[in-house]
Amino acid sequence: MSAAVSLNDSLSDEEVLALYKANAWSSAEKPQQLLAALRNSHALVTARIAGRLVGLGNAISDGHLVVYFPHMLVHPEFQRQGVGRAMMGALMERYEGFHQKMLTADGDAVEFYRSMGFERAGRTEPMWVYAGNEH
Repeated sequence: MSAAVSLNDSLSDEEVLALYKANAWSSAEKPQQLLAALRNSHALVTARIAGRLVGLGNAISDGHLVVYFPHMLVHPEFQRQGVGRAMMGALMERYEGFHQKMLTADGDAVEFYRSMGFERAGRTEPMWVYAGNEH
């Protein structure tokens, strides 16, 4: 069964938090901030199967030149089934022609993003001030 992917879908707080918790993302521990951040994203992409939220990603952008993709999650039951690829494809189409598309990837996600055309940015080093445990 393929996922229905859409940009700027309306979401319930409960389904978003359930998805983040299923992926063990620490941002689920800060629900008010997480939900506000997602609502204020430049774009939000979702994937649903039989009405169930199985994937979510967002973009932060100046709307003209630069876009950053901070979150891309697929429920563990639906990973490696093309859901993330479909969502990232929708975001890449939305921001086609932008001068710079950026993200930070770790673990298994590195190869996924490479397959989507991303590569290490020159000699850059990933850096952050981060108050979470993971993601």
